[in-house]
Amino acid sequence: MRRCRYRGQDKVHLQHVLTAIALNIERLSGLPATEEAPPPRRPTAFQTYLDQHEIPRPKSWRTLGT
Repeated sequence: MRRCRYRGQDKVHLQHVLTAIALNIERLSGLPATEEAPPPRRPTAFQTYLDQHEIPRPKSWRTLGT
């Protein structure tokens, strides 16, 4: 904590979190690009239940605005 820019445990913690985020972004930007799309995810147990009982799946809250 001596070499941190800010004083106080909360501010030091925030600085550490932001530093970790910046390092992770830098590491990810150095990864080679993948040519193929990732494989689709397996349906969850709830989605399987809906499909078995022929109940339509609700739209995702992420795609409602598009």
